[in-house]
Amino acid sequence: MLTDVEQKTILSHGKECTDENAKIINGHREYNRSLQTMVSARRPDCCGTEGLPIFLLANHFLVKFDPMQKIFHYDVSISPRPSREVARMIKRKLVLENIDVLAGAQPVFDGRKNLYSSVEFQVDRIELFVNLPITTPQSLRNAEQSQKLFRVSIRLVSKLSGEDLNKFLKDDEEDGVPLPQEYLHALDVVFRENPMENYISVGRSLYSSAMGGVKDIGGGAVGLRGFFQSLRPTQQGLALNVDFSVTAFHESIGIIPYLQKCCESLKDLSVRKSRGLAEEEKKEVEKALKNIRIFVCHRETDQRYRVFSLTNEVAKNLKFRDRDGRDLSLIGYYKEHYNHEIQFINLPCLQISRSKPCYLPMELCMICEGQKFLAKLSDYQTARILKMGCQGPADRRKIINQVMKGESGPASGCYAEEFKLSVSREMTELRGRVLQPPKLKLGDGGHVRDIIPTRHDRQWSLLNSHVAEGSQVKRWALISFGGSSELNSSIPNFIGQLSHRCEQLGIILNKETIMNPLFEQMQLLSNVHALENKLRKVHETSLGNLQLLMCVMEKKHKGYADLKRIAETNIGVVSQCCLYSNLSKLNPQFLTNLALKINAKLGGSNVALYNTLPCQIPRIFADDEPAIFIGADVTHPHPLDDFSPSVAAVVGSMNWPAANKYISRMRSQTHRQEIIEELEQMMIELLDDFFILVCKLPIRIIFFRDGVSETQFSKVLEVELQAIKKACSKFPYYNPMITFSVVQKRHHTRLFMNDRNSSSVHFTDENIPPGTVVDTVITHPREFDFYLCSHWGMKGTSRPTHYHVLWDENRFKSDEIQKLIHNLCYTFVRCTKPVALVPPAYYAHLAAYRGRLYLEKSDSRSVMQSKFSRASPPRTAPLPKVRDNVKKLMFYC
Repeated sequence: MLTDVEQKTILSHGKECTDENAKIINGHREYNRSLQTMVSARRPDCCGTEGLPIFLLANHFLVKFDPMQKIFHYDVSISPRPSREVARMIKRKLVLENIDVLAGAQPVFDGRKNLYSSVEFQVDRIELFVNLPITTPQSLRNAEQSQKLFRVSIRLVSKLSGEDLNKFLKDDEEDGVPLPQEYLHALDVVFRENPMENYISVGRSLYSSAMGGVKDIGGGAVGLRGFFQSLRPTQQGLALNVDFSVTAFHESIGIIPYLQKCCESLKDLSVRKSRGLAEEEKKEVEKALKNIRIFVCHRETDQRYRVFSLTNEVAKNLKFRDRDGRDLSLIGYYKEHYNHEIQFINLPCLQISRSKPCYLPMELCMICEGQKFLAKLSDYQTARILKMGCQGPADRRKIINQVMKGESGPASGCYAEEFKLSVSREMTELRGRVLQPPKLKLGDGGHVRDIIPTRHDRQWSLLNSHVAEGSQVKRWALISFGGSSELNSSIPNFIGQLSHRCEQLGIILNKETIMNPLFEQMQLLSNVHALENKLRKVHETSLGNLQLLMCVMEKKHKGYADLKRIAETNIGVVSQCCLYSNLSKLNPQFLTNLALKINAKLGGSNVALYNTLPCQIPRIFADDEPAIFIGADVTHPHPLDDFSPSVAAVVGSMNWPAANKYISRMRSQTHRQEIIEELEQMMIELLDDFFILVCKLPIRIIFFRDGVSETQFSKVLEVELQAIKKACSKFPYYNPMITFSVVQKRHHTRLFMNDRNSSSVHFTDENIPPGTVVDTVITHPREFDFYLCSHWGMKGTSRPTHYHVLWDENRFKSDEIQKLIHNLCYTFVRCTKPVALVPPAYYAHLAAYRGRLYLEKSDSRSVMQSKFSRASPPRTAPLPKVRDNVKKLMFYC
């Protein structure tokens, strides 16, 4: 909090005026009233006008619907409870055998509980029985089929109308009708019904080997191509967003060969039947198999099981009691009942129940097909998946059009016609604008002191240029982890080359380290206690004044997390890591990138806008009225981790009007909680720091929130905006104007060049140019949102960033906020080109990732065990505190 003297300083700027105080109090009252009916900001004008026009195509397909068409929503209950695949088989047979009862309808089913029909059934409650043939290997051998009886209960829940959706799309009133989510969901199920019959459903995407085959990506995983589809209300009306998609699935093979593929230490598993698993190997196996669905191949059954854990005992020692109370060995049971002799008697079995003993030998189990691969992909697997999904604009556009025109696509089949729906097969044509790049300011010591990036990719060169503000690194040290003697011998040359490149860029990096480079084994990174002692000795050698610790590693290592945590929270020194593989050639680009990161981490500035924000947007900003740019993000643990806390990070700009230096605050919070729980306190700390550095509190707060889905908009706006307001209220007579925007990268809208831009055919194969902005046709009917592609897509198809302004007390016009965000994208510290994400949000993402690293301890067994124990309730482990001298810097970048 501010001291009394600092608070008085604020009052001296005219805040003590009685009339002004009254306005502030009234403003708070108005705000409190608005919280009760919180709505997203409305678009302030028709659209922006700045920039050169460009003709585009978007992967949105216009949907026409009959507002008078009723949709009847039925709840479905099936007993015994089937899998989703079997449930859809039941639905199909039920429709064929009960035409009269269902009034001749062709209903659609989501595979769970919801059935939608275009006509009302004869009665509101129906109970039917469906006899379903279940094909098994045994039945195939006997040329017969097993039958299973299911009881299906159907109950009318509601009658839906399209009138509200039609009003929502056409209503221009300030307090218009809300989006009818239930009706929209029903239409979504209609469009999914046809492709669901031939594709594997994962979330909103559908996958099939028919779209390009099955690609082995290693480690027991395969890649499948598919498509994403979702209905979106837009300015042109209801649109179906369809996009190309790729994801990883578990390979449908036996458990034994699967473990050989996915576990590095078990390559020889099939031939080592004489011994079991070591403790570490058992943990690795349990981690690989947890929650995977399996089926057995030694008997006929349609049952599917989920792996809960491994047995404590190996197969040869397992016993259980039968119904008569006799003790049976597992080995003897399978020999007597199935005439199968267990081969891997020294391996544990799969435990498929949480509450009672239920064992299955690994060798008799197969992995079910169509399961999304939930484990963290390795670097190799990630590279293979990215390669599968890396389709250029022309190829991606072709795939999407094939989906829309294919027989299994969402626009085909009888269901859309049944509900009086029609979908255009052509992408949406629209006109965007290309914003011009800003003039950039570099250092005064170079020959080139300012530049306008005019290349097609908007990249600029630092040849003959200095960074905008160079830092001075006088006391630094270097540690090498691993590497041969030949690699170690390259260290002196590396130090000399790096120092020379820094000097060329206007950064002072002492040519001499405070001590001779230390050469350690990679194993040191696995020993947290020894690693901390080593770093402390280095720090003590510098008399506690070490500015930078350079670490060169032979390869990537999980001890990287411990290194960062110890350096930044225990010792208080900024570190920079790199790999030996980059030292072999020492190309100028690598040295430049390294120098830029070092300069940014130690308080320097690499680039600034030549014309400050008050010059560019004078209606909003002024030199004597500082503004702060805030970025916020929350990172969650891995999907299979049901224990670790989530990590929230908030960053804020600390200089005005340059606004290119950001400090961070990080907090752990409730497991998988998206709302930032301690936002109020983090905002208070950032505002305190801003006042100390700028000598004023910011008049305007421009807040960018990353990682929020559209279903969470209202909750985030209600809770987090209130937290920001509460933080401001802690300062006397302080009521800044706040703009709260959500930043979305994980969406599926893609923009393509339209043939109308050029007579050249190959021109359509290029990505859209940096600076492309779209705020019409495919955006929200009324709310303040737009798509901005600020970067150049070198590989694949560019994904524009979606910005959605939820609250705007600064009253930005479309051109103003688009120009602001676009120009800020040129100030990112780590590269010499514009980035895809507005820097405050980008930095918040990096800071949240750093907080996640603090929780990952390479030698902690208890944490790993807890991750796989659902008996332990989620708890929040606090993050270690960053040392004061470090947290004032951009150490996280």
